[in-house]
Amino acid sequence: MKITGVSIIGFGEGQGRGNIFRASEPSTGAYLEPPFFSASSDDLDEAARLANRAFANYGRTTGQQRGRFLRTIAERIEGMTNEIIERAGRETALPRMRLQGEIGRTSAQLRLFARVAEEGSWVNARIDHRDPNRQPLPKPDIRSMLRPLGPIAVFGASNFPLAFSVAGGDTASALAAGNPVVVKAHPAHPGTSELVGMAIRESARELGISDGVFSLLFDAGTRIGSELVQHPLIKGVGFTGSRATGQALMRLVAAREDPIPFFGEMSSTNPVFILSRALYERGPEIASGLCNSFTLGAGQFCTKPGIVFLHKAAEGEAFAEKLQERLTQSGQFTLLTSGIQRAYDARIEQRQSDAWLKVRATSTKAELAGCSVVAIVFETDATGYLEHPELESEIFGPTTLLVHNSSHDQMLEIASNLEGHLTATIHGTQEDLTEFADLIAMLERKAGRIVVNGFPTGVEVCHAMVHGGPYPATSDGRSTSVGSQAIFRFARPVCYQEFPETLLPDELLDSNPCRIWRMVDGEMTANRSDSRT
Repeated sequence: MKITGVSIIGFGEGQGRGNIFRASEPSTGAYLEPPFFSASSDDLDEAARLANRAFANYGRTTGQQRGRFLRTIAERIEGMTNEIIERAGRETALPRMRLQGEIGRTSAQLRLFARVAEEGSWVNARIDHRDPNRQPLPKPDIRSMLRPLGPIAVFGASNFPLAFSVAGGDTASALAAGNPVVVKAHPAHPGTSELVGMAIRESARELGISDGVFSLLFDAGTRIGSELVQHPLIKGVGFTGSRATGQALMRLVAAREDPIPFFGEMSSTNPVFILSRALYERGPEIASGLCNSFTLGAGQFCTKPGIVFLHKAAEGEAFAEKLQERLTQSGQFTLLTSGIQRAYDARIEQRQSDAWLKVRATSTKAELAGCSVVAIVFETDATGYLEHPELESEIFGPTTLLVHNSSHDQMLEIASNLEGHLTATIHGTQEDLTEFADLIAMLERKAGRIVVNGFPTGVEVCHAMVHGGPYPATSDGRSTSVGSQAIFRFARPVCYQEFPETLLPDELLDSNPCRIWRMVDGEMTANRSDSRT
C-alpha cells in the first residue's frame, strides 16, 4: 500500500490542505517521505459525523460480527508485516525483533477482544423477573446490560507505534464493545499509523461494516487532538502519553457542556523495593535484571523501574557495583523523538546539579548522533529521598535512582507518600515478605499491579492483567488499558423495565440465545431463564 500522507476519513480521505509535517529517522535526524498533511477542522467534523452515523448500525452488531471484524484486521496487519516493520523501523529506530513482537502483540490483542465479543458474557446481563404477588407492591420485570457509548477518540502513543497506537488496545476494546473509533495518529510515526489505518479501513470495507466505523487524523501539533476531545459527537476518550498532555486533555473534557469519560495513562515511576534477605541471597542477579529492565526499549516503557529502594544491608554497595558493571558494558541508546531526547537531557542535567544526588554509573559514551543518549544511574539515601519528594517524578528514558539504607519504617513512610503508579515491585524471600506485609498492604493502595521477585517491564495481554493505577498513573484508577477488562471503559449500563419480549436485546431474552453467563434473579447461570409470569 502506498502511503499518501492524508488523513483517513471513513472510506475516504481528508482534504490534504492542512499544515505539512514530516516524519524523521531518530538515529540520523533525516526526514522521510512523503510529507503529511494535518487534518482540518472540517476533516475532524466529517469523521465524527460519519462515526455517529455508523454507530446506529455498528452499535447493534452481534458479538460474532464484531469478532470477525477484529480477526480480519489482525490478519490484514499480519499480511503487511514486512511493509509495516520497514516503515516503523525507520520512524522509530526500534529493532526489527521488537517490532515483530509488537505486531504479534497487536494481533493477539485484536483476537483477544474478538473472543470476548464473540463469547458475549462481558455485557454483564442481569435479569430480575417480575413478581406480581409481592407485597406491599408488585415487583416489575427489570433487566440490564452494558451498551456501547458511541464514537470514541483514541490517541496513538509515541513509545508503542503498533500495540498502543492505531490498532492497539484502546481501538480493539472500543470496537469490540460496539463503538466506532476516531484515532489521532502520533506525529512521530505517521507512516506506520497510515499503513495500519489502511488495514482497518479495508477490513471494514471488505466485511460491509458501516462507513465511518474508523477514521485516522494526522496533526503535528495539539490542535486536532484538542478539538477531537471537545467534539460533541465524541462520547469517550482513550489516551496514552505524557502527564502534561493527559492533564490538559482532562481539563478540556471536564469543561465540555457534556463531560465524557476520559481514560488516560499518563505517567509512572514504578518503584522497586529490594529487601535485605533477597539482596543477600541474589543481589547480583537482581542487579542484572534491573539493568535490563530500566534500559529496555531505551527506558521508554511506561513500566520502567525509575526508583529502587534498598533495605538496610551490607550488600547494598555490592549491588550498586554489580549494576555499575552491567551498565558500563552497555552502549548508547536511541530515543524515539528529538522532543523526548531534549526532555531527557534537561532532566538528567538537572539531577546532575542536585547536591543530594550522586552519579553512580553511566553507559559507555560514544559520539552521539540523532536522538542518541547515554544511560545513567543516580543514587542517594533514604533520608535524602524523603527530604526531596520531587525525586519521585518520572524521567522518560534509560535512567533510574538507587535509594540506599532504607529502614523498614522509612520504606513504609516512602510508600505511604507515593503518588499513584502503574506498578510496584518487591524483591524478597518468604521471610522478607512476611516481615513486610504492611508494605505490601500499602502498595495495594498505590499501584495497579504489584510484582514479586520480577520486573515490571513486560505487560502480559490476558484476562487478569491490570495496566492502570491510581491518579496520576491514570485518570481513572478503576480501569485498565491492557487485558480483556479494558472493554468496560467504553460501555455503560442500560436498564430495560417491563419491556416486551420482542423489543429486548438477545442477551436479555429468557431463552438466552447467545448462551452467555448472566445473573438471573441473583444467581449466575448460562441456562435459559424461567419465562416471565
